[in-house]
Formats: sequence, structure tokens, C-alpha cells
Amino acid sequence: MGTSELWREFAGSPYTHPQIPYVGQAGQRGGGERLPDYPVVADVREYGAVGDGVTDDAPAINRALAAAGERGGGTVTVPAGRYLINDVIRIGHSDVVLRGAGSGRTTLYAPRDLTELIGPYGPRDGGRKSSWSWAGGLLWLCPQDRWAALTDAIRAGRSPHEGWTGNERDEWQPLSALAPAARGDRTVRAADVSRLRPGQLVLLQLADDADHTLLAHMAGDGPGTATYDWTGKTKLTSYLPYEWPVRIVAVDADTGTDAAGEGGTVPGRVTLERPLPLDARPEWSPQLTTLVTPLTGSGVEALTLEAAETPQPPHLLDTGHNGVVLQCAYDCWADDIVARHVDNGFGLVAASACTLRRTRVAGRGAHHPYCCREGSHDNLVEDFVIERRTVPAPEGTQLHGVNVEGLSSYNVWSRGRMETGTFDTHRGLPFAAVRTEVTVANDGRHGGDGTAGPLYGARFVHWNVTVTNERAGLIKIDEIAPYSATVGISEVREFDQIDVPDFEGELHTRSEYYGSPEAVSPVNLYEAQRTLPH
Repeated sequence: MGTSELWREFAGSPYTHPQIPYVGQAGQRGGGERLPDYPVVADVREYGAVGDGVTDDAPAINRALAAAGERGGGTVTVPAGRYLINDVIRIGHSDVVLRGAGSGRTTLYAPRDLTELIGPYGPRDGGRKSSWSWAGGLLWLCPQDRWAALTDAIRAGRSPHEGWTGNERDEWQPLSALAPAARGDRTVRAADVSRLRPGQLVLLQLADDADHTLLAHMAGDGPGTATYDWTGKTKLTSYLPYEWPVRIVAVDADTGTDAAGEGGTVPGRVTLERPLPLDARPEWSPQLTTLVTPLTGSGVEALTLEAAETPQPPHLLDTGHNGVVLQCAYDCWADDIVARHVDNGFGLVAASACTLRRTRVAGRGAHHPYCCREGSHDNLVEDFVIERRTVPAPEGTQLHGVNVEGLSSYNVWSRGRMETGTFDTHRGLPFAAVRTEVTVANDGRHGGDGTAGPLYGARFVHWNVTVTNERAGLIKIDEIAPYSATVGISEVREFDQIDVPDFEGELHTRSEYYGSPEAVSPVNLYEAQRTLPH
């Protein structure tokens, strides 16, 4: 086994490598191995839950969670048993954990779907498609105010924006303009640091220009981006501006008699928790702003969420037998969770710096087993399993797999077993994604319509991937994704390559250890990056 030449290059310049993104701090609290362990403050039985599979325990569980949140947080336990839930289970306060006795011992059984519980949820463009095909969960972690705004809009027949900045993108306040900076910089100059402080969670915003040079930059600034027709990509441009939440580590104000700026502003330097994901160029008006108050420090652990075993609906007509969703969440997690008989398993929606660990999608088959969308960044999905369907897929359904879309960036899927599905890059120009040490029976398809733009941005890496059925589509990407890398992929054949390059000309991609995943070193790209100093 020899060390990858690409790895040697990356280790020498980890924040600016052209093909490999730095994801060594992906996940909750920078990818720490230990999740928070809060004191137990409530048991759902104290609030009336029974766990006999007959009594509706949703009101009691939600009362316990709300009480824990109102007292400042803590762990709410759900002892072993089968708990019927005829409502959405909601974690709407920060620092609240719902903990069962283990995914094999505590089951929340949900016979009703989100269409029944909340109402029909149409897509942005109208029509009969169901937005529950990619949104919402029966176990929903989302700030209370955000959840209320979303569900009120759905019940009123409106389609709310689901990202960080709210329904009308007017819920943020500017904090400071930024001086030009380069991808990989941790410290940036700010025009005014008077309202910035260490530990503060802020939003980096980058606005595109008329020539769409920001979108081209996300795709690597290659020759093909100059000739790509960005017009008509209305769904893609709806995701703009690019919004990246990040914590501030340090603030250093300029000092001296000449330090004060115009209007009493205080210029200085700001050090961020993670390096910049993109350049901050003047034409993109880089700035730090406030953001919708996110859910932070909350999680769900050690239980199974089981939906009613109904046939999988036709494509895009899901009724919302969905599993767990983390929305407008930062530094949150799910651990030892099984989602069974679901339309969609685990959702990361405008979620950043979150961890899904030891999760599993099982049962009759899902549309999106894992979904990562609406500007979700720096998330970690590790030790995950997508089980083979227990029943054949009905006519007219689709299976995707581990999904990423909507300008999401710097997300990681590590140590996975996919008995069905694929690496679903769902248009919307996601970039800087790592799938590493995964075994996959590659039988899924990608999704996304033409108005969502390219399948791939720059710095997609598939590293140590074993394909059990030799199908190439969406796995071997060295001739498809710009400024990306395919390293240690088992030998595949072009049975039905379902993705084609979006950009013309040289893609500047790299490939190593093709046909020999067992020989690549390091074995796991994410874990190797964790060993680097940061």
C-alpha cells in the first residue's frame, strides 16, 4: 500500500488544494468524537407517556421536550417500549436531547404522514407535486419560530423559503463588510468589528454578479464555466446569495489614534472557526450578517422512528412518511437512529456543522434515504447504512441515495454501507463534497431539473469506494465533475452512465488507484484530514 500522491499534495496545502476540499472540521463542534452528554431533566412517562403502542404518546413527549427547553435544556429520556405518535415530535429549543434506550429497544411508531398532520405541501412552481418529497420529518429538529413560520405558511397554502434567512430573505441585519480574502483564509479584515465577538454565530454572505462569476467560482473557474449558459437557471439562482454560517473565534480591533473609521466604525480582524469556503471578492459584496436564530446543541439518540408500512408513493408524490430532519440547525446531531418504512429518511435542510452518526434507513424503501439541501454546509454523516428494500420498488417510484444539492458545500459521507441507492448529486451546483470508505450497490438515479443548473461544482472527491455491481454512474466522476478527484474506486463498467459533463473543455480532474480501493492510503480521507493541525 502506497501513500496517495494527491494526499501528499493536499497535506502540504490543505486549505487551498484545487481538487480536494478541507473537511477536517466537518460535523458537530468541529467533528469531535464525543457528543455532548447533558443531565437528564425529564422522563416522558412523567408527562403521561405510556409506551404500550396503543396510547397516543406524542402530546406527552412534546410536553416533556418543551418543558426541558423552557428550563434551559437537558436530556429527555424515552424508556424501552413502543410509543404511538399521532403528531410531529418537535425539538424546538437549543441544548435539548431526546434519548431512547437504544434503536433496538425504543420505537416511535407514526401511522400518520405529514400531509395528514400539517397539510398538503405544494412545490414552489405549483402543480400537483408534493414538497414533502424532500422536506419535513416526523421527528423535526428546528427552532420554534422557524417551525411555526414554515408550518403556518404550508397551512395557508404558501411555499415558504426553507433556508437560513427566512421566508422573504429579510430577517438578517448586516454586521460588517469584509475586505478581499482567499479561499482557505481563517482570518479576514472587517470594516467594523464593533458588533462582533468571540463565540458569535454569524452568516457569511456572497452575492453573485450579473455575469455569474460567483457560480463560476463554485465550479472551479475552469474554461467551461465561461461558456456555460447560466440564464434560465431560476431554481439555482433562487439559492443565492451563498450563505455560510460560522462561529467567530477571535476579534482584534485596530488600535491607535487613526484606527476609528467613518461613522464610528471600528475596523479590525476576525478569525473564524473554519477556513473560508470560497474567495471573498469585492464584486460579490462579501459581508458578515446576523442569521435566523438557529437550533444549537440539540440532538436525538438511541431510538427507531417507524412509519406505517405503506407502498412507496410515485415519484414526487410523497405524502410525508418522513424520518428525522435537522432544519436551521447548527452543532446538532442524531446518533443510533433507525428510520423504517419512510418516504425520506434523514434530512439536513439549511443545517450546518451537524453530525449524523450510526444511522440506518430500513424497510420498504425510501425516495431520499439521506437528503442534504438548501445551503447545508460542513455536515458529517458517518457509519451509515441504507438497507436493501424489503419489498420491490413499485412502478413509477425513484430511489436516489445520499443526496446533496442547493449550493451545499463541505459535507462528508464516511464509512457507509449502501445496499441500494447511489451518490445522488441533485443539481443545484453543490460543491466541495467528500464520500469516503463507502460500499455501494449502485442502483439509484440522480434527480434535479434543468433550472437547478449543474450537477457538480468543484472539489467533489470519491475516495475508497467499492461498487458491488460494477455500475459507474455517479461514482466514477473524473470525466464529469470539474476540479474533482476519484481515488480508489473499484473497477466499474459503463452500463448506463446517467450523468454527463455540464461544462465543456478541460475539467482539471484527477484519478488515482482506479480498480484498487484496498490499496489506497489513507483509507479514509475525512479521518486523515482530522489528524492535520487546524
